[in-house]
Amino acid sequence: MTDENSFAKSGFGSLGFNPSALDETMTFDVRGEDELHPRDVLLAVYAALREKGYNPINQLVGYLISGDPAYITSHKQARSLIRRVERDDLIEELVSYYIKDVK
Repeated sequence: MTDENSFAKSGFGSLGFNPSALDETMTFDVRGEDELHPRDVLLAVYAALREKGYNPINQLVGYLISGDPAYITSHKQARSLIRRVERDDLIEELVSYYIKDVK
């Protein structure tokens, strides 16, 4: 059987562990970051690829087909940016834009 003193001795007390708080539900909010719009991500990645001298269309197609982030430059954090959006959301954005005038 453990008591609060044994928790403090184990190091949990120094981390702010409170055994009496075990009955309470902790919350965690991951919405701290603004949600990225696929269009904005595509435009930013396109610009970074172009600045580095790559053919942005070829590189984006390579990424969208394979899922391999190596197709995207790390210049201006483009690689980490594009990985924050699901590939299917990026493809949906492209298809929606392409056929927006078709009715």
